[in-house]
Amino acid sequence: MGIKIRVLVADDHPIVRVGLTNLIGAQPEMEVVGQAANGQEALQMVNKLQPDVVVLDLSMPGLSGVEAARQIKRMDPRPAVVMLSMHEKDAYVLQALEAGATAYVLKGAESAEILRAVHAAQQGEYYLCSRISKGVINAFLKSSRGERQVEPYDLLSEREQQVFRLLVEGHSTSRIANMLCVSPKTVEKHRSNTMKKLNCGDLLGLVKYAVRVGVLDPETWKG
Repeated sequence: MGIKIRVLVADDHPIVRVGLTNLIGAQPEMEVVGQAANGQEALQMVNKLQPDVVVLDLSMPGLSGVEAARQIKRMDPRPAVVMLSMHEKDAYVLQALEAGATAYVLKGAESAEILRAVHAAQQGEYYLCSRISKGVINAFLKSSRGERQVEPYDLLSEREQQVFRLLVEGHSTSRIANMLCVSPKTVEKHRSNTMKKLNCGDLLGLVKYAVRVGVLDPETWKG
């Protein structure tokens, strides 16, 4: 038996997480090295376990799968990402690919598709669930070859990103100050800087931007 594909499974639903773990773990060429219940936990486990492939649920509380993939993209070594989602619209798929995922599988897909996605991702190949238009890949690759603008979110400092995520999740200034162990005045300063950098005039603008770039789960906000 050769070296197995090391997989980390991240999903906030225990039944789904256990099901994926059992499915992947039953394959002779794969092994599940860890399970995460949310995006933040997934990032910590990626750093610690260094898996070959991460299977990420797109919709997770606190830190969405898209945002987790975006941060995984910056890691070295960088594992491949398989995004698992209930959304089949092109916009969601493109968002995941732009964040760094190389495979996108719908939650209603057959088990064999998930396994094929893991194999493809591990080999550095793109893979889309059969129910998704393959034209999405072509559109993504075409945009990737051109000069792409840097996303303003990536220009925020780490602290500004933290404040931004907490703001769009609905936390108050005082609550954020307590969570980050800083003064309310400092939070307000980060908020002001963030709004300027993202060109957002109010909290609603920040929330809409967060949904667009995948920082905020679309299922969390129905605006």
